[in-house]
Amino acid sequence: MSLLPVSPPTPQSRPGLWLVEDDDALRRALQLMLFNRGFDVRAFPSAAHALADAAADRIGVLVADYRLPDSDGVALLRALRGRGWAGHAVLLTGFPSPTLEREARAAGFAAVLEKPVPHHRLIAELQPPVTPAR
Repeated sequence: MSLLPVSPPTPQSRPGLWLVEDDDALRRALQLMLFNRGFDVRAFPSAAHALADAAADRIGVLVADYRLPDSDGVALLRALRGRGWAGHAVLLTGFPSPTLEREARAAGFAAVLEKPVPHHRLIAELQPPVTPAR
């Protein structure tokens, strides 16, 4: 039996993910973890930096902090939706509330996760939903 070497995913084969988090240490830790889980991660410290990125049309997933220095994650997703972006979005927050949950869901977030979020929980929320076979 011969073993073939396993190649790491190429940037073209990795799903594109935007990470918008103002805490430098947390942003870097999440960026590395998500990269190691197979995502092509573009990380930004603010909503303005993310919105200025020309690669928005190639990004399929958004992971955003709720509290950002120049905006909030819900407003960021609304701006992206206004540009026609239809990707999957997950909101991170250290300040969860039923009101925020409703607002985030109404804006199009698939999940609202409380910080600190366990890595396995975030990864589970980033997986595309499975449609049962009929």
